[in-house]
Formats: sequence, C-alpha cells, structure tokens
Amino acid sequence: MPQESYAAPLTVASFFSGIGGFDLGFERADYKLAMQCEIDKYCTQILAKHWPEVKRFDDIKSLSSADVPVSDVWVGGFPCQDVSVARMGPRAGLRGRRSGLFYDFARLVGECRPRVLVIENVTGLLSSHSGRDFQIVIRTLAELGYGVGWRVLNSRYFGVPQSRQRVFIVGCYRDGTGPAEVLFEPERRGRHVAARRQDGEAVVSPFKKSLGDPVEGPVVPGIAYCLYACSARHTGTDWSRTYAVYPKTGRVRRLMPTECEAIQGFPKDWTLPSDPPQDVERVDTLRYTALGNAVTVPVAEWLADRIKPVLARLRKEQPRANSVNGHGPVNGLATLWSPANAVANQGEAGLLVR
Repeated sequence: MPQESYAAPLTVASFFSGIGGFDLGFERADYKLAMQCEIDKYCTQILAKHWPEVKRFDDIKSLSSADVPVSDVWVGGFPCQDVSVARMGPRAGLRGRRSGLFYDFARLVGECRPRVLVIENVTGLLSSHSGRDFQIVIRTLAELGYGVGWRVLNSRYFGVPQSRQRVFIVGCYRDGTGPAEVLFEPERRGRHVAARRQDGEAVVSPFKKSLGDPVEGPVVPGIAYCLYACSARHTGTDWSRTYAVYPKTGRVRRLMPTECEAIQGFPKDWTLPSDPPQDVERVDTLRYTALGNAVTVPVAEWLADRIKPVLARLRKEQPRANSVNGHGPVNGLATLWSPANAVANQGEAGLLVR
C-alpha cells in the first residue's frame, strides 16, 4: 500500500515508556512524540535527557484522558513482572500490582480511542493463567471497538545480534484489516533464493558461532541470549547470559552496559544519566535493569513504518469529528465485534475474528 504525505505530522503517545525504545523507534520513522508516561525515577532521567521538551507524566493511575494529547498512535509495554515465566513460583498475572496496570491503560484507551495502538510484552503473557490473561487483554480491546492482531517477533531478525522474543499486539479502531497489514507480510514476494548447501552439511546454531580474536579475545557468540533486568553484582556463572571470553588469559566477563545498548538498538551511552552518581555499580545496575526491560528499537521502527499506510487510510475513513481520540464516548461498539470470537488463536500470531 503506498504511503501518503501528511500536512500534519504523525503523532505518538508513549505509556510505560521505560528508556524510550518505542519512542526512539517511532521518532526514527518520523513520528512526533506527543507525551510520555513513566514512573521509574531513573528511567525518567533518561527520558528527560533525550526528550527535554516532551510532556511527561509519572503515574498512569492518576492520568486522565484530558492529560493525553490527541495522538494517532499509542504505544506501551505494561509491566511484565507478574506474567513473566522468569518469575520463581506462581504468577499473579493481571491480578498483580504491576501487570494489572494494563487496566489503567485500557481505561484511557476507552476514554480517548486512538486510531492505532501497539502493546508489547513478554511471551509469558500468552500462557499466564492458562491463557486467560491474554484473553482478557484481547477481549478488552475488542469490546472497546478495536480490530486486534498479535505476533511474536524476535529482535534477531531486525538487525541486532540478540535473540529476544516478545509478543506485539496491534489494535486499530473500528478496523479489522489494519492489524494484519501491520503485523504480517505477504506470503509470496520476489526474493533471492540462496544456493542450496551440499547434502550432509551440518546446520550450526548461531549461539555456537563465535566472533572475535580467537587468541587475544574478546570472543562472543554470534547471537546474544535475551537480555533481562539484572543487577551489576555478579556471582557465579549463569550460562543463560552472554559472556565475552579472552582465551589467552582465561578471563570471562559479562557484556558491558554499552554493549547491551548496542544489541537493543540504542546509541552508545543512551542509558548513562547526565549527572551519574559516583557509585558505578549502582548506576550499572540501573542501566542493566532498564535495558533488560526495554523494547528493541529497530522492532519499534519497523512497526512504526508499517503503521503509516494504515493511518493514511484511517485518516480518510475516520475524521476527528467522529470523536476518535476526541475524549468523548462512542456508543454501540459491542455490536461491531464479537468478544466470543476475540481469541481465535493463542499461538505466536493471530487476529481477532470479526
């Protein structure tokens, strides 16, 4: 679908902004950032460093629809701690104090109804409470009048050397085709087919391929394991992490914050505060934690680009006069979608059935 030139810029509102992975990706795709909402004090320092002029709020619970600027797209990854399979023991799911903030986001969506919204979370959301939490998310958006699609995307296929699977949910207001246009490519397209390997040639896992000087080091895997929020203090060896090895001396170290920034698609020193504290271990812990929670920037940029032609169509079909994102209620939405069919497939990809 051809993209359209706009007299007015495309705008995006960011919720659960973290250190701005979504924000930077959409900005690189020529969207104008309208607002941010983030409660973590360290993350807000990083946001203020890079977007000093953007309107910023801290607590989504106290945010009202009147506070949110009219925006074409809303993006956000509500906290994952209560749905993540990385947690030890039972998961609280959407009943949890942190992941339950989805309901506050949904409240604002219901009051403002942006044309397009994008939600990111860990793949554990798909299985939390045997899939019931994911059903709640999809049904809630459906009942608010959104066509909804979801797909698990891996950062390694977007130009960064990190295997990081996350589920992305796209909702388009009163539009059942938009999510598929954003999330799914045509099955058939012109492409170069690589020459076939000789029979018997082994396929080597990218995790077992090494890069670097095999004598002096550092030597690192071709693909990093998924970054996760962690402390700078490190005891023992956790081989689910990615390490740099120096064969000559036998030294082994974890990735540094700047290297973690790179495999998440951020510029160097993105997470370094303007006025960092003297305690290096403390600031590194803050950086590791924020990067482990962040959205990979090139994935966000890819989504932003694919949303553009959908917005071009929706801007024609849904003028602002129809109160889309106009802070007014819209009645009769439950008749547009069938909540009973909202979850047609809880696998790695799916669409709401109209």
